Amino acid sequence: MAELVPNPLYVALRETLRTAEPLLTEVTNDLERQYGAFHSGRVWTGPAAQRFEEQLTLHRTRVRGCADAVLSDLRRALANTPSEITTEQARDIQARYGLT
Repeated sequence: MAELVPNPLYVALRETLRTAEPLLTEVTNDLERQYGAFHSGRVWTGPAAQRFEEQLTLHRTRVRGCADAVLSDLRRALANTPSEITTEQARDIQARYGLT
């Protein structure tokens, strides 16, 4: 039976998720704080503020949706990637994706 080694693609996906998750959480949390501050009524009011609020809401929805999609895709890819593979498969993956 062939010797199994850590899958470099699995390792790369795991590290990407570990890096991306806190960054995306920070971005969405920061946007939520600003969104909340804007809706407090103490930041800006009037017709221009209402138009800005519409755009801010749209961007907030997009950012949250994109962040969720990125994390979901990474988690799904990680779940569907074996953590160990043969040495030959590992070499092929390293060459294909430029991984070490």
